[in-house]
Amino acid sequence: MKLHPMFILASTLVIVSCGGGGGEQVAGIDSRGGPPSAVGVVAKGSITGFGSVIVNGLTYDTNSATFTIDGSPGTQADLAVGDVVVITGTTTSGAAPIASTVTFDDAVEGPISEIDLAAETLTVLGQLVRVDGATSFDDSIIPRSLDGLSVNDVVEVSGFFLADGSISATRIEVKAAGGELELTGTVSNAGAGSFDINGFVVDFSGAMLENFPNGAPENGQRVEAKGNGLGGAGELIATRVEYKDGDFGDDGDEAEVEGFITAFSSAADFEVEGIRVTANAQTVYENGSSADLALNRKVEVEGSINASGVLIAENIEFRASGAVRVEALVTDVQASQVTILGIDIRVDDATRYEDSSVMDLENFDFLDISVGDYLEVRGYEDQNGLIATQIDRDDFQGDVALRGFVESVADPDFVILGVTISTSAATDFTDNDGITDLTPLQFFGQANGRLVEASGTLNGAIINAGEVEFED
Repeated sequence: MKLHPMFILASTLVIVSCGGGGGEQVAGIDSRGGPPSAVGVVAKGSITGFGSVIVNGLTYDTNSATFTIDGSPGTQADLAVGDVVVITGTTTSGAAPIASTVTFDDAVEGPISEIDLAAETLTVLGQLVRVDGATSFDDSIIPRSLDGLSVNDVVEVSGFFLADGSISATRIEVKAAGGELELTGTVSNAGAGSFDINGFVVDFSGAMLENFPNGAPENGQRVEAKGNGLGGAGELIATRVEYKDGDFGDDGDEAEVEGFITAFSSAADFEVEGIRVTANAQTVYENGSSADLALNRKVEVEGSINASGVLIAENIEFRASGAVRVEALVTDVQASQVTILGIDIRVDDATRYEDSSVMDLENFDFLDISVGDYLEVRGYEDQNGLIATQIDRDDFQGDVALRGFVESVADPDFVILGVTISTSAATDFTDNDGITDLTPLQFFGQANGRLVEASGTLNGAIINAGEVEFED
């Protein structure tokens, strides 16, 4: 399979957590010669699976955990793959970390005011939400993409923030109209009774204010605002506003955080999800170096919290993120690899798993995949092939789909990831706005090298395309 150079240039980098921090422990005895002792642990990241809760490749025992969902008591059943959570607890050598608290807060919840299919974005309460291969859509959204949403739908978005305040969605779920509206972000234009979040006005004149150091919101602070409705000028009438710039963990805690770099001075001084991070000469890098750290790089950082509340990075691994999508039946399963449409797809600790089939396994993971399963796989290319970021099992409806960069064109056929897509007079061609129809001549004249999604029926190893659409 050929790795497209445009894809390499467009790839986002991810830092993936490795082992635990703290004192060295061997065979249940720590370096001081005594029995292993419990160490505090704190983690923030998107849920990749269940069987307790799996975040950043680690399974957290949640049997005795307290769950808080959007500020109210909840249970693990209230969570889904893709939700971003904060976990606190303890860990000891050789045992799964034990969660004491699991907290979920959405990034924004409210009505959609705009959808841009070409840019793969939507706007909710003035906040720009970006959709990509790492976005999970709830089963109630049909199809599970932006195409399944409409303006005025009320959605709950979980995700990570970029440097400009926009949200990279990890999960989108439709909610009933009339519920509480919520948004999180950085305060600007703070005044008597109101402030802005990315240009969207919040009226807090009648709100309950929580945990603010000086009693009221100030510019530059990260806050969460909640309300039951909008004012006459479209502003959020807040009933509660909470200060969200609190400490992340305690001195000595082992820590992991996933998110985008939103502030960057140097490798020794940057922020991820508002959490200060520093790397040093002892930091281990894989697939990159400190030179690859920059604004809007998506990262997972593992290390420990120091007395100043800074996360000291111990392990950094860089990973590309892409928009490849494969939807078809599994033809082979090997150790850490499945084959679909003749494409070998590898999995790793960061791969997310969901089961949308009639089996609906809550603890669905790689070991549950069998030949004949219908999977929707999202991932990216590296020099060794395709790596899955997300695997969703579903019920087979007869069609298959493939999204990737066009490698060659020979009208009426073209090739993606080594798979031939054949078109005919019955094929619908659409531009990247999802609306504008194209003629076959227009499509083939500009297809080579572009990102395209094709869906249709499988004829041997060839896809007979019913629909073809530019996606870049």
